[in-house]
Amino acid sequence: MHKKFLIIIVSLIINVGFSQNLTLAKTFFDDGEYEKALVEYEKLLKKQPHRADYLVSTVKCYQELEKLDQAKNLLSKAINKNRPQLLVELGYNYELQKDSVLAKKNYQKAIEQITENPNSAYSIGRAFEKHSLLKEAKETYLVAMATNPNMNLNFQLASIYGQLNEIELMFNSYLNTLETNKQLQPTIQRYIAQFVNSDAKNENNILLKRALLKKLHSNPNALWNEQLSWLYVQQQEYHKAFVQEKAIFKRAEQPDLTRIFDLALTAKHHHKYTEAKTIFNFIANQPLEKTTALKVQKYLLEIETNQSNTYDSIVVKYNELLNEHGINAQTLDLQLDYCYLLAFKMNLQKKAITFLQEHKKQRLGKFNQARYNMLLADILVAEGKFNQALIYYSKIQRSLKNNVLSQEARYKVAKTSYFKGDFDWALQQVKVLKTSTSQLIANDALDLHLLISDHTGNKDDLPMALNKFAEADLLAFQNKKQEAINKLDLLLTHYKGQPIEDDAYYLQAKLFEKSNNYNKARENYEFIINNLKESIFLDNALYRLGMLNLNHFQDEKKAKQYFETLIFNHADSIHFVDAQKMYRKLRGDSL
Repeated sequence: MHKKFLIIIVSLIINVGFSQNLTLAKTFFDDGEYEKALVEYEKLLKKQPHRADYLVSTVKCYQELEKLDQAKNLLSKAINKNRPQLLVELGYNYELQKDSVLAKKNYQKAIEQITENPNSAYSIGRAFEKHSLLKEAKETYLVAMATNPNMNLNFQLASIYGQLNEIELMFNSYLNTLETNKQLQPTIQRYIAQFVNSDAKNENNILLKRALLKKLHSNPNALWNEQLSWLYVQQQEYHKAFVQEKAIFKRAEQPDLTRIFDLALTAKHHHKYTEAKTIFNFIANQPLEKTTALKVQKYLLEIETNQSNTYDSIVVKYNELLNEHGINAQTLDLQLDYCYLLAFKMNLQKKAITFLQEHKKQRLGKFNQARYNMLLADILVAEGKFNQALIYYSKIQRSLKNNVLSQEARYKVAKTSYFKGDFDWALQQVKVLKTSTSQLIANDALDLHLLISDHTGNKDDLPMALNKFAEADLLAFQNKKQEAINKLDLLLTHYKGQPIEDDAYYLQAKLFEKSNNYNKARENYEFIINNLKESIFLDNALYRLGMLNLNHFQDEKKAKQYFETLIFNHADSIHFVDAQKMYRKLRGDSL
């Protein structure tokens, strides 16, 4: 027993030694210290001469040190049938020696090995890929599959075809892989997504659609309906995706509405309300559990609210649903949506407050009670009852410590204090939130901190400009867009050239957007870019102008210019990643 224990200890020490040598070798190589790396790799290779990875790393060191003959000799001695990938390494070494004839000869020898041992295609193909020898890698995988039809190297081939820009072959290879291994569907969709975009007329989109339709006609499998649905979603053609999803649903042995529900939510999220409404209505006509049925009604009413300018008939529908299903935890989302509609769409804050206060004793869990109190507090703020609102926000903080809702309540305490003109207390609150676990809250807190600290200055000064701005901001919160715009016009007249100017132009621009006055919004953003070059809203204005030109003015050239300016001049912007994606998309890159 004692002897066995000693053997184990010695083995562990040896393994630790190998690990340290390997780490050291890699570090030297990465740092460009190839002489030192070579010493370490030669030690490792001497102890374990069968390790092909140590041998290849040693060869790399020789090549970096331009000792190509030593690399050739080492490879020539090591090549055998068990390590045919070394023929690729030898061929590449001949390429470095400018001997293309011997290079090709060794590459061909490596490929010929596959006819004897098709399984060697994996190591040989990887060796070719590593040296960007894509045509040789393609031949490797094709020869292997021809030699042994049971081998499935479609996934490897698809990657090669993509790099060679042989897009149709790539799509077919990915779909062939998917046919034999559906579990790879998310991975394959992620790869394919790099080659298609939202334009149904894009050549790659057409090629993929054609490949999928061929698969569907030759093998009517729900898998191909799923893929077609996915493609239509990328193209934001939700009605076409819905056709595919219905086909899947009707053919399923155990029908499941999950995919159709997700499609409806996606369409709604992208403001495709007509398509979303059609899909939700289809779901509503299926046998549903009460919870799901209420969710569907909630989304249908949200869509109707977004599509309408008058809300009386929608209020009636809310009341009918609440009367039918009662005031309880199951209908909480409907209650909150109903009160939001009253307070922020119809300017009926008192009616909303009365409803919430009358029903605040219903049995709700701690989290849902916090949501209930949050909306009540928000409406009290809109009503101008700041002190009452602060009481409810404080309740949420006490009941849900260290929760995102609690942090949101603290932020709203700060915002309410700011609306009141109590800027010192607002600053104390947002200082804590700048490190919030929620990035969104942290960003909002930082923005509010900058707004107050930049415009209060000396405590003895009366920050009149900020007070006026806060009044306009409150009107915006109350959804009184035109009144807020008018208030900001007055502020810009009285405080022209003062620090508050960029805040006012930016807030007003966002209000113009919400009012669908895109020309006025564009004017404001352009004013910030052209005249307020030190503004903290410069990157925001660039991004919003890019999106405006893309979505409302159909001017892709200008949109691309704004995104490009943001990318090159504002690398620290929170919009940087999104702007980069949009810029590449407009440029036609494969992401």
